[in-house]
Amino acid sequence: MAKAKKNGAETVLVTGASSGIGEALARRFAQDGCRLVLVARSVDKLDALAAGLGEDYGCKVTVQPADLSQPDAAQALAAELKSQRIAVDVLINNAGVLDHGSFVRIPSARHQAMIDLNVSGLTAMLTQFVPAMVKRGHGRVLNVASIASFQPVPSLATYAATKAYVLSLTESLAEELKGSGVTITALCPGITATSMLTGATQSNPQLAKLPGFLIGDVDAVAADGYRALMRGKVIKVPGAVNLAGTVAGRATPKWLLRRISGTLLRKAL
Repeated sequence: MAKAKKNGAETVLVTGASSGIGEALARRFAQDGCRLVLVARSVDKLDALAAGLGEDYGCKVTVQPADLSQPDAAQALAAELKSQRIAVDVLINNAGVLDHGSFVRIPSARHQAMIDLNVSGLTAMLTQFVPAMVKRGHGRVLNVASIASFQPVPSLATYAATKAYVLSLTESLAEELKGSGVTITALCPGITATSMLTGATQSNPQLAKLPGFLIGDVDAVAADGYRALMRGKVIKVPGAVNLAGTVAGRATPKWLLRRISGTLLRKAL
């Protein structure tokens, strides 16, 4: 387990902090009195969140607008924080995008956008902040993946592939970092009531027919991620239904898993 910081509250950097799971995690760490660095593209939303968190919890909040899908964005962010003498103790890699639909109907640029942010942006953040954590001998990382990490998902092919990358990278680094004082956790939520789900529903009305028990509460998901991170757990799948499905999926032969996924999910296209 990562060592606690000895002097004062930890500094927590949250990407994709302007809404959804990122906002909920920022609020959870604010309750602990942590210093927050909020990162997202929307300056107005970040400023409003920062003001609210400061008023509600009295924590110090730094707003750093950035588009992490852009090359060198993570490097520029790290340089800016270094110039402000802000050392990151906890990194929450939450920023991500999703496109739902037939692979051949999604424009090439949108496939690339998912890869640029979900894979390249996340990896760049790790390369910029994890080495310093290892050098200091303490730190925590939470990578937000998905239950789509565990299986093929027709209608979410590229998104699922990017999240499989996130899970694989997290598991590999968890082993590499053992004994370093730095832990890394993958949060793998199922369908969660966020703006990402709202956007996907607008593009595919079939998603609005999902039963309520399959849709997770964003605060509950964030709380599960927070607890797993603080305990140094490598993988956390929130929700009993999601966990059962994940365990069953890992025990199912790949060919059968593909057949089942295809039969169920092609109907959503």
